[in-house]
Amino acid sequence: MAILVPQSENVTGDVVLDRRFLTPTLPSAADADGFVAPEINSFGNTFRDYDAASQGQKTVEEFYRLQHINQTYDFVKRMREEYGKLDKVEMSVWECCELLNDVMDDSDPDLDEPQIEHLLQTAEAIRKNYPDEDWLHLTALIHDLGKVLLHPSFGGLPQWAVVGDTFPLGCAFDETIVHHKYFKENPDYNNPNYNTKYGIYSEGCGLDNTLISWGHDDYMYLVAKENGTTLPQAGLFIIRYHSFYPLHKAGAYTHLMSEEDKGEPQVAAYIQ
Repeated sequence: MAILVPQSENVTGDVVLDRRFLTPTLPSAADADGFVAPEINSFGNTFRDYDAASQGQKTVEEFYRLQHINQTYDFVKRMREEYGKLDKVEMSVWECCELLNDVMDDSDPDLDEPQIEHLLQTAEAIRKNYPDEDWLHLTALIHDLGKVLLHPSFGGLPQWAVVGDTFPLGCAFDETIVHHKYFKENPDYNNPNYNTKYGIYSEGCGLDNTLISWGHDDYMYLVAKENGTTLPQAGLFIIRYHSFYPLHKAGAYTHLMSEEDKGEPQVAAYIQ
């Protein structure tokens, strides 16, 4: 996964410019207080390798086939309207974390463990690398809590409607999106209103005005925002767009970003 952290004067660690984003220089192995990301995942493959031959990869590819076919502009509009009511259930953050004990993410080629472990590992890694940014520790802990959408209490949505990389709807599907070939079966693919570079949008319209595929990112953003979170705007940005890999890994869709979106350089801190 990736955490996008807007740069601030208090962020610790050296950073190097990577396209539009800043990538932190993680502590060396000799630094006992720092988190050092491994070079390969637990399956012996490089991270986010969607071509490695394995049974797990077959599951991941099937997930993206279903996601790319079913995530349409109309579907996302319906989901935002339905789940924006926030009327499913009320519980504490930790109760939500515990629900994820039974949740696995079919879209992730690097993990085969319950999501609660992923939350705790991510929060601890961020705490070690950014010890003075307490808001960031909390953001890391809750960034994936929206995956409770998979639980019956929250509607029991299918995996393709909850997890995976996110992308805009209402404009052309960029070729950098994982398993792009399956979009050909998406009803929006041949819709002339949606299949051009800008589609229904305009240059610099802003990510806030762009409809992004439905899932745990947008849901957790809505939950935090509508419940009056005290997290800074940077925290909300992280939660809402941390799965938007076409943007923060490939630089796609930057033409839709507003000056405000571009105004705060992002630190792409990759925690595997």
